[in-house]
Amino acid sequence: HPLWKKFKTKEFFFDNDFACFIQEIQKMAEGKSVELILNGDIFDFDSVTSFPKDAHYTVSWLESRRGLDSEREKSLYKIDVILRDHPIWVQSLAEFIGNGHRVVFVIGNHDLELNWLEVQKRIMDMIVHKEEDRRRVRFVEWFYLSNKDTLVEHGHQYDPFCSSKDPVNPVVIDYNRLLVRLPFGDLACRYMSNGLGFFNPHIDSNYLLTAWGFTKIYFKYMLRAQPLLIWTGFWTSVVTALQTLRHNTLQARQNPLTVEDRIDEIAKKSNASPRMVREMQALFAQPIAESPLKIARELWLDRAFMVLLGLFLLLYVFLLVDKIYNLSFYWLFVPILLLFPPYFLYARNVQSYVHQYKRPDEEKMTMAGMITNTRRSVFGHTHFMRHEIVGGIEHLNPGTWSPAFLDVECTQREGQQAFVWISPDDTGTTREAKIYLVEDQTVYDAGSYRGKRSKS
Repeated sequence: HPLWKKFKTKEFFFDNDFACFIQEIQKMAEGKSVELILNGDIFDFDSVTSFPKDAHYTVSWLESRRGLDSEREKSLYKIDVILRDHPIWVQSLAEFIGNGHRVVFVIGNHDLELNWLEVQKRIMDMIVHKEEDRRRVRFVEWFYLSNKDTLVEHGHQYDPFCSSKDPVNPVVIDYNRLLVRLPFGDLACRYMSNGLGFFNPHIDSNYLLTAWGFTKIYFKYMLRAQPLLIWTGFWTSVVTALQTLRHNTLQARQNPLTVEDRIDEIAKKSNASPRMVREMQALFAQPIAESPLKIARELWLDRAFMVLLGLFLLLYVFLLVDKIYNLSFYWLFVPILLLFPPYFLYARNVQSYVHQYKRPDEEKMTMAGMITNTRRSVFGHTHFMRHEIVGGIEHLNPGTWSPAFLDVECTQREGQQAFVWISPDDTGTTREAKIYLVEDQTVYDAGSYRGKRSKS
């Protein structure tokens, strides 16, 4: 179908805008060295659904339908697919590094498979052409301290839907194989979004709909293209719930003799101290995987099982009574109609928790600033552009470069591509931060952007 995952087609690749962005920031630096921090979710491992036909490893039926699991060899295949599809992005970043600049990859929730060192090496081999340039590329776990004044985090560790249970030890043991543990949000994208291609996972309002909202989209777009949408949604929701609970219970792989070495390693890469790493861990949100009931509510499984259980009980009672009174089958619809109002009342009052974590928590922002001794933070993850003061902390978020559209036909873009630029102020003693927009391969200061647009 031409609208199936249209937002993922090459028409909406941002590679050329990224190449323009790379050129512009080098001009803005006026010959000085630039530290480019790619703040998480750079590589969308969850959306890769292809798989090698001649793989030496086993590909399950579920993997062939929804994408490979997070094992080392499978993650390597997925990063090869991503890099192959974005040659302009790879070339631009390689030239940037070759010009003497630095790149820091902060691991987000959608690219947790970057925790495999082999995957990091594969990326390094693609974007670094000289051996001496490798020292200017760094991969960090979930946060990074830039120039001692700015805390950079992807921000998913404060979101229970996407929080990694243990980013210090991300690899878990699944019987005779090793996996990267994935949170609920990623598993939902992998098993549900990859099978429900008319819904855009990059924008919540596209899939967090009411029953009436789903009904309208179904009859407008999916009745012919995906008539069994309800069944697909149901079984993928069940799979997502089970996989979330399974990943949460798997034991982390760690060597008792190197526990402190691991903390020291993370601290060194993040320009932090071991104490900071431990204290930052204390701010993590509890993963939703710890609450099966909340998972069921988010996936509509509570309502689905209520319907199935109710129909089963009504049919069971009807068959018992029918043996005595020989009732007409149509009498079965009477209790069904009577139960509809309380069911819809319950369904209407069940609210999604997702929106609660789109705004930074003032207490956690303040604590993170105290822990890292910073007064500025830069987050991603929420897809909302921000520049504000939160709890005494200057907080910035450039939003998202993801193809977020409000409609299935991808005509209403939500948000704009942007980046945070931090540079010395006029006095040269401190740094100041601004947000710049990238549109049509042109860079604008977000503060003057509205004026430029209105004049044109």
